[in-house]
Amino acid sequence: MTSDVETTKGRPETIRAVPVRHPGRWVAVVVIAVLVAMLVHMLVTNENFEWNLVGHYFWAPIIREGVVRTIWLTAASMAIGVVLGVITAVMRLSQNRIVSTAAWLYAWFFRGTPVLVQIIFWFNIPLLVKSFSVGIPFGPEFWSEESKILITSTIAALLALGLNEGAYMSEIVRAGIISVDEGQTEAALALGMTRLQIMRRIVLPQAMRVIIPPTGNETISMLKTTSLLSVISVFELFRSAQAIYNANYKVVPLLIVVSIWYLILTTILSFGQYYIERHYARGSSRNLPPTPLQKARSLLMRSAGRPQGGNA
Repeated sequence: MTSDVETTKGRPETIRAVPVRHPGRWVAVVVIAVLVAMLVHMLVTNENFEWNLVGHYFWAPIIREGVVRTIWLTAASMAIGVVLGVITAVMRLSQNRIVSTAAWLYAWFFRGTPVLVQIIFWFNIPLLVKSFSVGIPFGPEFWSEESKILITSTIAALLALGLNEGAYMSEIVRAGIISVDEGQTEAALALGMTRLQIMRRIVLPQAMRVIIPPTGNETISMLKTTSLLSVISVFELFRSAQAIYNANYKVVPLLIVVSIWYLILTTILSFGQYYIERHYARGSSRNLPPTPLQKARSLLMRSAGRPQGGNA
């Protein structure tokens, strides 16, 4: 009996874990909740938002056309930018000093000047160059056309956005190529592969894991940059809304319509970027992060009290 008491007394006391208090978090939650409530109250009670007009113009034909044109301009400009970016990045990494310097100068110029200035410059290129021609240099011409006919506002927009994006994409692609171990290139050369085959089959597939995230951000940025084309009267989304509120002076409702459409489009692009990143991360990570649908399903199962590993 005595030994049992001594044994009991010799045992260490049970540790009582007390969670750390975080009063600052609760204060932050209260402040955010109050601000959100004030925002919602303003959105609901302020008649100047004119939500009825927002709903009326949200699906207006001119707005729909602006949305389609915005998507087309974004896709075309990014396609031009990606192609130029890959070519320029490969040129930057060339052993030929003239080629690498020319690529560096291209990236330096277009990254160093504002895209709005470039848009206006290309739109006014007919003031600098009267015509474009094809023929023998300093010799006879086989074809010629006035620049004011060739350089329309849409062509000027694609030139400005595509060339500007190509400069940024060149740095993104170059960073992705540099991230691939040089030993793989040396091994491929030892096997007899050409530089082009190595770039296409070995380097670029691995570099995509580094290239995709900033490229997705550039695509989202390009979508919003198309709004600058309103200065040269390209009827993208923002210019279409301008045409309406210049006639009825309902500026705020039309700006809300434009903002909602941009949020919808950027959200769709963000989801696409997430799944593309997840696809190219398969070779570098064993445990891929859950998709948004998987996260939502897990949250619903948890709230319903079901085990997460079930097939329900």
